[in-house]
Amino acid sequence: MREASLAETTRDATSPGGRGTSGEDRTLTENRVLNRLIELVFSGSEPDAMLAAIPELILAAVRADACFVHLVDADGEHLTLRGASEPYRAMVGRLTLALGQGVAGWVAQHRSPVVIVDDKWSDPRYHYVPELGGDRYTSMASVPLISPSGRLIGAVNIHTEARREFTRKDVAFLEHVASLVAAALEHTTLLGELASKEAVLQGMIERSVQAQEEERRRVATEIHDGVTQHLISIWYRLNACENLLGSDVGGACEELAAAKELIDEALDEARNAIYDLRPSMLDDLGLAPALQALAPRTLAEDQEPRVVVGDLGAVPPHVETALYRIAQEAFNNIRKHAGPCRVNFSLERGGDGSLRMVVSDDGAGFDVEAYRRGHPETSFGLTGIAERASLIGGSLSFDSVPGQGTTLEVTIPGGGLG
Repeated sequence: MREASLAETTRDATSPGGRGTSGEDRTLTENRVLNRLIELVFSGSEPDAMLAAIPELILAAVRADACFVHLVDADGEHLTLRGASEPYRAMVGRLTLALGQGVAGWVAQHRSPVVIVDDKWSDPRYHYVPELGGDRYTSMASVPLISPSGRLIGAVNIHTEARREFTRKDVAFLEHVASLVAAALEHTTLLGELASKEAVLQGMIERSVQAQEEERRRVATEIHDGVTQHLISIWYRLNACENLLGSDVGGACEELAAAKELIDEALDEARNAIYDLRPSMLDDLGLAPALQALAPRTLAEDQEPRVVVGDLGAVPPHVETALYRIAQEAFNNIRKHAGPCRVNFSLERGGDGSLRMVVSDDGAGFDVEAYRRGHPETSFGLTGIAERASLIGGSLSFDSVPGQGTTLEVTIPGGGLG
């Protein structure tokens, strides 16, 4: 036996003389529509494709004339029309309601269904939108879209031109359909978020590898230009000393003294390179003393640091390293861009167990909006700080005003410290 098309299913369920007049036939229709909805859930469809199909499926299931699917925006404060039956699909993406506005907004806010049989104009929750043909429809029902995890996804409105008494069974079935729709939308949303996070992670890995290579190149350059050049000079000095030993002891001693000075300089260069790769003070004394020493070591002579580190308690080693590198990058940015200024640094643990690092200066500052518009993807300044913070479960926020300085704040929630 040929399975009825979606249009036929809708016609059978809504036609005055169709099979929808029989309770048994209606159950068959509902089961057929639910099966199609389940197929849609597990088809791997993109969210937009799913939202385009859902209104017609709901109409087929509940015998109504119009259907609108409103989804909660990322800010959690608004609903946007993301799915609509014909002839209203042109309004998809163009209608936004505040949470609590209109019947859909009220249903989403209170997570409770609403049925209006007639005279919806007198209901204070009703919000008339001419483009959605509100004057064409008499009765309506609205149910929240709540996922199995309890996440609010949005609300579904259905409308009928003729007056209709929505029974308890009608509402229960609509809620059942809405729960499947919510599960499907959450599923596709989570997959989309996972794909986005994977892309971000891949970008972070690529930038980290590039940063590591640049760091290796920098250290290699420092060793070549510093330690290696000093060793070559020492070799020439010692050769000169050896040649002068038999004929000019005084000159030999001068060459030897010069070689000793070069050895001291070479040792300093080597220590600096090793310290930049892994500060021994972080291992030997801990995070607070390492940060106290880092500020004056990194900042310019005309930049005055004030460093305050509170009682942090136990901090995992990988978090200590990340916080140290974040502070190092922040101080490097100040040295390069802020000019003469006072620098305030604080790192403290809050009452909720979170760690909060604040770095501020009263230097040159910059235009934040211009920075965000033209910020290069390969920059390792604020981008590097944000990525380091993200890797340990934290977040970065910053503010700056040209001529008035910059404030940078990194927060690591307590849950990210275990």
